[in-house]
Amino acid sequence: MSENNYPKLHNAAWPGVVGKGPDSEPTIGLDTMLEMTAVAEVDGTGFDGIDLFLYDPHIDIDSSEDDIKALAGKIAGHGLEAGSLVAPVWPDIGGGSAMGSKEDRKNFVTQVKKSCEIGNVLREEGVRPNGVIRIDSAVDPATWAENPEEGTRLIVQTWREACDVAADYGEDLAAEGEICWGGMHSWKTMEQTLEAVDRPNIGFQADMAHTLLYLLGYNAPDDRILPQDFEWGDRETLTEGLEEMTAALRPWTIDFHVAQNDGTVFGSGTHDKTGRHCLPDDPDGRLDIAEDAGHWLRDENGELTKAFNHICWDGCMFPNEVMLQQETWNGILAAMIEVRNRHGWSE
Repeated sequence: MSENNYPKLHNAAWPGVVGKGPDSEPTIGLDTMLEMTAVAEVDGTGFDGIDLFLYDPHIDIDSSEDDIKALAGKIAGHGLEAGSLVAPVWPDIGGGSAMGSKEDRKNFVTQVKKSCEIGNVLREEGVRPNGVIRIDSAVDPATWAENPEEGTRLIVQTWREACDVAADYGEDLAAEGEICWGGMHSWKTMEQTLEAVDRPNIGFQADMAHTLLYLLGYNAPDDRILPQDFEWGDRETLTEGLEEMTAALRPWTIDFHVAQNDGTVFGSGTHDKTGRHCLPDDPDGRLDIAEDAGHWLRDENGELTKAFNHICWDGCMFPNEVMLQQETWNGILAAMIEVRNRHGWSE
């Protein structure tokens, strides 16, 4: 058995909310997500923490300091720590497009500021030793494509302002690469946008399910890496594609989501189609999770980057029937442990 205790293993709370709602399935409350995370166990090892979505019904972005202190107590009471926080930057829930109107962009930055304030309280309460604030561009690729140069210029400007605000709180921002967000919907546009922002406290949040779709050029055919006639049984070509993509994005990666994908897109509720998350043992899963996580966790020489102190499982838009089974979380934890056994370290 490995003696590695880093990176810490986190579950994600947001699968209880993302893709749920009146036009999908009921949301799953934060209390339930905390409870199922806390009791998951594989051979005596459990999750160390949980990453949070700052959005009702889980956490009100306008929560008072006392509310967040109470949340910190609840998390600690489950023997968990808090990690990365998802800022609710989207127009329909109080934010705004990062390439939208002046008011939109102001709202985007305000939501980041509120997220940093919550993160600061959690740190002061001693339950958040590490983690970032997660953002995206809050705009779809089609809208961005109407005027890519101007769209990217505005996204960069908005992200710079958000970075400057976050720096006041000692926070780093991580842009999650998903094919459904304009200006970051391919590995090339993601790299180019991050370079243009040119702030020391911005980086990339790599999700194994979402980034797999980068290889296929969904929403960005010109940036496809895998050949048009690629077949999933060709492991050598897949590995070469992963190596090319991670060589570009790994230096930016400051937050990491372990996940599985079947090579397709999926959306539910109000969430646009993006890389479909699958359970780690899904027979249609295209990734060797523990092996392929190494492309992100190790550099080109095979050395551990140690660029972040925790990793998180992301499994959005699973059916509630699956999410409410404890064995689901035990299986996910087992996959996380295998990643740490292969690519972790001890402190």
